[in-house]
Amino acid sequence: MISVAEELLPATRRALLHRLAVAQSEGRAPSVVAAVARGGQVVWEGSRTCVDGHGPDGDVQYRVGSITKTFTAVLVLRLRDEGLLSLSDPLEKHLPGTGAGEVTVAQLLCHGAGLAAETPGEWWERSSSALRPGLAEVLGEEPFRHEPGRRFHYSNPGYTLLGSLVEAVRGRPWEEVLRSEVLEPLGLDRTSGQPQAPHAGGWAVHPWADVMMPEPLEDLGLMAPAGQLWSTTRDLARFAVFLARGDDRVLSEASVREMRTHAVAPEPGTPGSGYGLGLQLLDSGGRAVAGHGGSLPGFVAGLWFSEADDVAAVVLANCTTALPASSVALDLVRILAEAEPRMPEPWRPLPQAEADPAVVAVTGPWYWGTSPNLLRLLPGGELDLSPVGATGRGARFRPEPDGSWTGLNGYYAGESLRVVRRPDGSVSHLDLGSFCFTREPYDPQAPVPGGVDPQGWRGLDG
Repeated sequence: MISVAEELLPATRRALLHRLAVAQSEGRAPSVVAAVARGGQVVWEGSRTCVDGHGPDGDVQYRVGSITKTFTAVLVLRLRDEGLLSLSDPLEKHLPGTGAGEVTVAQLLCHGAGLAAETPGEWWERSSSALRPGLAEVLGEEPFRHEPGRRFHYSNPGYTLLGSLVEAVRGRPWEEVLRSEVLEPLGLDRTSGQPQAPHAGGWAVHPWADVMMPEPLEDLGLMAPAGQLWSTTRDLARFAVFLARGDDRVLSEASVREMRTHAVAPEPGTPGSGYGLGLQLLDSGGRAVAGHGGSLPGFVAGLWFSEADDVAAVVLANCTTALPASSVALDLVRILAEAEPRMPEPWRPLPQAEADPAVVAVTGPWYWGTSPNLLRLLPGGELDLSPVGATGRGARFRPEPDGSWTGLNGYYAGESLRVVRRPDGSVSHLDLGSFCFTREPYDPQAPVPGGVDPQGWRGLDG
């Protein structure tokens, strides 16, 4: 269980509480509760409420809306990692007869399937699920708004399809699979499909007067995988830590990293935003963050984390609109990251098993044409290629069993890096996706494509 560590400076704690107090006051929310995690544990909790002496804590459930989608995405990635499906599979292969079978699993995960944002008919979040007994009622006769694979278009029905996909492959209800495969292994015992006491009630606040009324509580039925869950700040803080680090009982670190990698072009007109596989991605004031927002009538929620700063924040409130839960959570991440920057890990030499002399020998400067680059050996046998200067293409590479490396990011993602040796075993050059990297600019001893002028480098005749 994540423990609460009282280690922040008093000024930092006050700044966090002040931001939450302003949010509750200006957003006119009946209550708001928040938690901030760092180093794998909750380091701050706070709440504000309109009821004196009755502030919620990290154990009180709120409805989290579309943060549910991230849980559903985790279930789908588990199926992929078990080899039960591929992200490139068309939906029809595993869930036939939907009328949207041409879209791929990946397109559904990243909202690139072109499906409508909402269901046909009445506002689904505020009407009985009996109106949508099957996927035909969820999708309607014309489910598409855009050509699949061409652009981002947020789709609640798309995640309903993913929940039904999980049920089809597992042969069990979505919530049952979620509990046994994610909630229980991660210890999220206060996360559930139905509210469990203590929980907040959902309210609508009048836009022009300080009065409010209760919102109806609807079970979402088939739409549950898109927004049904109730949870607490403590459970969601633990979930955020998992999304940043992975947990081999649920998903590996590599798979959660894949979730927070851009998978679709951003919505037109929204620079700095994007979507991975079940995670929203933002550039927040120069800080790369991942997470998700959520809302249902009576509730708003935000879960965001910065991997580089090792900070996550969760904000939950029981009002329909006005309080920007995601913006507040992002502010809490920023406040802690800037007030108390993350301490770097102590430098340590690589373990002897990772310090392969043959690999160490190829580190250092390499030239692509005349452009200098530095190749460094990282923990785990990875390599980092960084340009020297303002221009160039850098990337990280993971080692492969055959002695090559595969690019993980940037221009060289998925490309192969190989050390090419001469017959006597000495290193000739690096081959990176057909590019020849040499120890000297246009090394005449290396097989530079197009050859090297035999007269070599020269100056300007006077």
